[in-house]
Amino acid sequence: MKIEVLYPEIANLYGDLENITYLQKSNPEIEVVETHLTDVPLFVREKPALVYMGTMTERAQLLVIEALKPHLAALQERIADGTLFLMTGNAFEVFGSRIEDLDGTSTTCLGLFPTTAKRDMMHRYNSLYLGKFGEMEVVGYKSQFTQSYLIPDAAAVYPDVKAAWETTRGPGLNPDMTGEGLRVNNFIATYVIGPILVLNPPLAKWFLRKMGMSDPKLAFEEAAMEAYQIRVKEYSDPDTGFYY
Repeated sequence: MKIEVLYPEIANLYGDLENITYLQKSNPEIEVVETHLTDVPLFVREKPALVYMGTMTERAQLLVIEALKPHLAALQERIADGTLFLMTGNAFEVFGSRIEDLDGTSTTCLGLFPTTAKRDMMHRYNSLYLGKFGEMEVVGYKSQFTQSYLIPDAAAVYPDVKAAWETTRGPGLNPDMTGEGLRVNNFIATYVIGPILVLNPPLAKWFLRKMGMSDPKLAFEEAAMEAYQIRVKEYSDPDTGFYY
């Protein structure tokens, strides 16, 4: 059972790699394969159980776009065949159409998904997050300079694209949407940053099941569930401030 971690040398701004550490602690049979900028990704030659990439700087996004461009066909094939992906923070922006800055600069991205990210480096958006993934509560944090928008008629052109989760409290993909993140088949992307699987043990179990474990047991499960339940209760309280 292999997890491919894309570009850990530049895509780990908020401790994102603890997601993978937690999965590996929960199942020591997991093999973690780190793909660096000069490597041919593992997903090109085989189907990993999970492909993961975390948050990065704006300059690092340019490097990632260039590194993945030669492998667009393989990416499309893996998304189509149901390979499990998790992208956190601004990682998923590189898979969209473009990133636009306030000064008029536009960065062409990989074009796999119908999103335009609008970046405002003078204003950082910080918030807590509470949403639903099916019947599951998802909690976390968001800190970003960008908001992503679906291109016009996205549903007609990309009928398989939907939100990763539905927002209960906090911002969605942008101020006009309650849906947060992006999902196509088993490609799941979210602006929620950091160790989302550590904060959400039910979500960690969902990923492990998708990876092939029939009855996953989490590392430190009792403590993780207790902390998760406290956090869900706190975030559900209307007196809890969400923006800072």
